[in-house]
Amino acid sequence: MRLPDSAHSSRPWRIHELADDFRLEDVWALPTPGGPDDFPRLVHAIAGGDPARGSSGAARTLWAIRWKVGELLGWDDDASAGDDTKLPTLRDRMPADLRAAPRGPKFGALPFTSLYLLDDEWAAEIANRTMHGVVHLGWVTDGTGGYRGQMAVLVKPNGLLGNGYMAAIRPFRHTIVYPPMLRELGRNWQTIARDPIPG
Repeated sequence: MRLPDSAHSSRPWRIHELADDFRLEDVWALPTPGGPDDFPRLVHAIAGGDPARGSSGAARTLWAIRWKVGELLGWDDDASAGDDTKLPTLRDRMPADLRAAPRGPKFGALPFTSLYLLDDEWAAEIANRTMHGVVHLGWVTDGTGGYRGQMAVLVKPNGLLGNGYMAAIRPFRHTIVYPPMLRELGRNWQTIARDPIPG
């Protein structure tokens, strides 16, 4: 379920210190009911997922198109040719205590990099020619004595290309990508919640 921006912005998340110049795209309540210690399960499930192999045929098609267009136009190329083209990282902004914290898991399929993992908060970033983005997960109380995940997406578009790209994909993200992805997460969560907590 989509949430108002205040569900993210009103909480004292550490990501606010690092991404104050990023735009909050959207906030989602995740169908992941659990206890106070279940957050690592959610983090590892998200990092290990591959939406391009999800149950929604429409979403799989969109992911395939996105990767092919990105390959053809060089959107996802490594920009390490020189300092003026080097892709940014929020690790450069992190204070010492966040740098000392665990980074979190490596991603299996998506080109994200974990930034930090705390008891109730995890952030990972992606940077390419179109934008610099952050996926942020929090573990929040659900109002009934339990907990659930909450996901926020933050972006910093790169110029006209990035703004145009984000505007073009927004309706697809809200109607074709996120809803089936979250439904699948909810269906799988009962199994995930029984698995041992990743170390």
